[in-house]
Amino acid sequence: MSNALLMDYYELSMANSYFEQGRTHEWAVFDYYFRRVPDNGGYAVFAGLTALLAFVEKLRFSEEDIAFLRQKGGLSEDFLAYLNDFHFRGEIYAFPEGSIIFPNEPVVTVRAPLIDCQLLETMLLIHLNHQSLIATKAARICTQAGTRPVFEFGARRAHGADAALLGARAAYIGGIAGSANTQAELTFGVPAVGTMAHAYVQSFDSEYDAFAAYAKCYPTNTVLLVDTYDTLRQGIPNAIKVQRDILAPLGHTLKGIRIDSGDLAYLSTQARKLLDEAGLQQTQIMVSNSLDEYLIKDLTTQHAAIDAFGVGERLITARSEPVFGGVYKIVSLEKNGEIIPKIKLSENAIKTTTPGFKQVYRLYDQKAMAIADLVTLRDEVIDENAPYILFDPLNPWKKKRITHFTAKPMLQCVWREGKRVGTINTLEQARLQAKADLHSLWDEVKRLENPHGYYVDLSQALWQLKQDLIEQHTGQML
Repeated sequence: MSNALLMDYYELSMANSYFEQGRTHEWAVFDYYFRRVPDNGGYAVFAGLTALLAFVEKLRFSEEDIAFLRQKGGLSEDFLAYLNDFHFRGEIYAFPEGSIIFPNEPVVTVRAPLIDCQLLETMLLIHLNHQSLIATKAARICTQAGTRPVFEFGARRAHGADAALLGARAAYIGGIAGSANTQAELTFGVPAVGTMAHAYVQSFDSEYDAFAAYAKCYPTNTVLLVDTYDTLRQGIPNAIKVQRDILAPLGHTLKGIRIDSGDLAYLSTQARKLLDEAGLQQTQIMVSNSLDEYLIKDLTTQHAAIDAFGVGERLITARSEPVFGGVYKIVSLEKNGEIIPKIKLSENAIKTTTPGFKQVYRLYDQKAMAIADLVTLRDEVIDENAPYILFDPLNPWKKKRITHFTAKPMLQCVWREGKRVGTINTLEQARLQAKADLHSLWDEVKRLENPHGYYVDLSQALWQLKQDLIEQHTGQML
């Protein structure tokens, strides 16, 4: 089934109108960006580019699609014939997938015929918003876990099959070590993990019988769920007995236990004591049970004896704030070879768009720590050998002079002339990109509460263009 019609109908009504006005060869530039980091965080993680490019590659309107639109009515027959031969004819520029991103900077720029730009809107927002949301949540959780691995357990609570599968991929970019979603390994290579549920234990006459049967099946990878009845008085002792009765004679050691309920800090600490007393210092303790970054922070602060975390619904649904507010706005038109910048005004300053075909530079100091992101006009060149004055675009009197910096252009062309171009991160590369970018941020930007605001500034030329357009449009109202 084609996903070509998975779009807001206004995209078609506008495209039909553009077509009827003879604007099929008029090009435009649209920016994808977001205005605020979810959970009041200090950063976000960019994900979903690969899925977007796969959609663009296959974007065609089927005979069934055209027949449905004809039957629905409202669109001209000539426009339907145009859609019948449609393929995306433009260019796409994007940050590398896995990059750390910040509000109010273009993360993806689409330059294409106006109709083409318009018809991408919904699917572009679906892929980039959802996957960036989950990747961001995963990064927040993994940052709090530190060196302890985090596993994604949320498929059964996801908002549909696509959300479960693409969410697992996005979470892997954000730093998880693996997923319970088996399809995620088949499709993307995200390591699939899993042992047992409480139903397995309950299906046997006793907890010990369940543990013994499992150990005999998987002697080299025995991880036992110990909280079905009583974690400390039954679960741990039965796990130790299985080690003594079954695994040790085979020359193996109990790999781990999992605790899925109760006071995880207390239970893990007591479990560690019992395991150590039994000579099972190498046996790891995993915990799960509605975890998120805040609970994990609390557990680590309490020095809980935990080696790994399983995180489900609060990751795969980003439950605390399940919306990534990315938007897709027109920023310029191209008519007869002339670029005409466009701006949308708002009484809310944050909703006033930044016009023009742009580039974003990430500025680094001599220790490779990120200083700020600088949004410029597309043809501007940053001289790394000269001092540069950064200023707050909303409060331009706030300035900072930087020297001895490097400037990395972030928006790279990834689609041109009907195919992918340039270097596009693989899943593993996107994961490494996120890890490296996080490492380049100061800890103050990554903290959960009241993170330090990372600077996203405009060049003087871009800021002036924006002010001129604001003055032009507000002057017309007088």
